Amino acid sequence: MFNKLIAGVLPYMPKKLVWIFSQRYIAGENLEDGLRVARELNEKGILVTVDLLGEFIKRIEEAKENRDRYLDIIERFTGEGIQGNFSVKPTMFGLLIDKKTCYSYLRDVVKKASEKNSFIRVDMEDSQCVDMELDLYIRLKEEFPKAVGLVVQAYLRRTPNDLENLLKYHTPESPLNFRLCKGIYVEPKEISWKGYDEVRNQYLLLLEFMLKNKIYAGIATHDKFLIDGAYRLIRDLKPAPDMYEFQMLHGVTPELRASIVEKGYKMRVYVPFGKQWFGYSTRRLKENPRMASLIIKALFKRG
Repeated sequence: MFNKLIAGVLPYMPKKLVWIFSQRYIAGENLEDGLRVARELNEKGILVTVDLLGEFIKRIEEAKENRDRYLDIIERFTGEGIQGNFSVKPTMFGLLIDKKTCYSYLRDVVKKASEKNSFIRVDMEDSQCVDMELDLYIRLKEEFPKAVGLVVQAYLRRTPNDLENLLKYHTPESPLNFRLCKGIYVEPKEISWKGYDEVRNQYLLLLEFMLKNKIYAGIATHDKFLIDGAYRLIRDLKPAPDMYEFQMLHGVTPELRASIVEKGYKMRVYVPFGKQWFGYSTRRLKENPRMASLIIKALFKRG
């Protein structure tokens, strides 16, 4: 109850106060901030996936602005030799306003990445978007078979069937490449697993399916239990080292991240930046009220 109360109040707090918590998890407001953090991670042997903050836009005009920003981001990051790729949220390109325009702008971004020998990860958003984002991914993959990947969410009951259905698009010339995460959006129990252990179990079952079917797996989690489970699956199934990687969010569990890197595993960190950091931070807190206790600790610890 306390956590939910804090989560509800946070959007009305002064931005400077919220930034005390947010700055640990967000690179900054501008492209230069993103570049700086990406370079620092690269120097530690860590890859990045770069995300311009912003989602669920209200005006279709914003979609073109976001498209243009991403084109600039890809140009700068690839031009400066950053080791990494890019993540995009379709709702920031107008998915819920005009699907045709969204596809057109997103295609421009994937095309740019493909020309730069880079890669775009299409983030999966809440349940109203899943079917549309699967369709977007399939269409983009047909034209840019090695330049686009997708996120799948373990807590959605539909995900095992989605993976089965996507297998028909998996070929050596056009391989599947997924980031597997637990899922953060609040969904009804009819379509999502709610129990902590249930979600963990689903995660490991899906990871096993991906590794057995030679689907590139981005193992995105900060849960030590799941990381240990991934170690066991890697040991037992012996996937090629270039068929999986671990992924984490910027600023979250850095000690656990370091321990994975020290073991010699590939690590990629999600680096968000942009002027929409306030909305990103407050939305994430509402979706996961348990983070409220971390905010209170951060406020006291950082003065």
